[in-house]
Amino acid sequence: MTVPLDEALLRGLVPGVLGVLVRRGADFATAEDAVQEALVEALRVWAADLPRDPKGWLVTVAWRKFLDATRAITARQLRELRVEAEPPPGPAEEVDDTLQLYFLCAHPSLSPSSAVALTLRAVGGLTTRQIASAYLVPEATMAQRISRAKRTIAGARLDRPGDVATVLRVLYLVFNEGYSGDVDLVAEAIRLTRQLRAALDHPEVAGLLALMLLHSARRPARTAPDGSLVPLASQDRSRWDAAAITEGVQILQTALSRDRLGEYQAQAAIAALHADAPTAVETDWVQVVEWYDELVRLTGSPVVRLNRAVAVGEADGARAGLAALADLDPALPRYAAVAAYLHEKDGDRVAAARLYAEAARAAPNLPERDHLTRQAARLRAVTG
Repeated sequence: MTVPLDEALLRGLVPGVLGVLVRRGADFATAEDAVQEALVEALRVWAADLPRDPKGWLVTVAWRKFLDATRAITARQLRELRVEAEPPPGPAEEVDDTLQLYFLCAHPSLSPSSAVALTLRAVGGLTTRQIASAYLVPEATMAQRISRAKRTIAGARLDRPGDVATVLRVLYLVFNEGYSGDVDLVAEAIRLTRQLRAALDHPEVAGLLALMLLHSARRPARTAPDGSLVPLASQDRSRWDAAAITEGVQILQTALSRDRLGEYQAQAAIAALHADAPTAVETDWVQVVEWYDELVRLTGSPVVRLNRAVAVGEADGARAGLAALADLDPALPRYAAVAAYLHEKDGDRVAAARLYAEAARAAPNLPERDHLTRQAARLRAVTG
């Protein structure tokens, strides 16, 4: 009888299986390749015969793949002294190496793009082809990126404490890539962050998960049927995912109650205020500004201050927003778009049209460029 496979569940076993191999003495790069081969084998075999112990099955097959690869690559005599005693098949060890693998894949020696790719492959269990498709790059390019990343951390072990902030930045990068190809990176980022939260009791991990849920809840309303962007103020809020919002708010409230505020909790609090407002005009902009003040204190980020200027403009009027904008570098990404919005709100449509056109030229993607171009054209039509 054919059994439908839950690929997400299968991928969820990857960190534990990889961790077992590394603890047995396998080098990370070869072990990770062996686990991927075992996953391919599982997809072929399990449809006809699902094993009683899926993790144990994967460990056994991956370990054999590792031994085969190791014996082919290195001198047989030297390597067999270390790995010839193959553990017998049986239930997999219960030690959870998931957390250590997150830290290893977010190693500080890796570039952000390499850390993201390695996390999706080694922790997420995605194939190189799936990752390449999601990032719209050739499979060969992604394979090289992953190979370089594995070489970079070749000597790293799983017994050192890692940097939670780095892991969270990597997961947030995955989330912000959105979705393309046959892998929804928003859903994948949420899945991986849930997995991390189960392995690590940390309020910022909960804060990031809440932030992802609250942002992804608005995704159905972010684009029109023709693919054009729909600004937050114009979105049909009945299309937002109420269950995701409820879960995100509950996770956030629990995290905030621990009184260890971090940047992801503050961002989630801002997202929760937007989600809580029945309409855009009913948004509690005063509280939004207060949370941005906390976020500025935590990060000092010019981008945060740029977003804060928009909130100030809503809470205290366009002039106040423009005053908050005046201290920032006009070279900041999306500075011109924010300035355009505030100038239009202040009644200066000529300046707003010019700034929207400038922002369109610097837009990072086609939908945003088209949206800003339409805004500029709309104001030019009004002003002549």
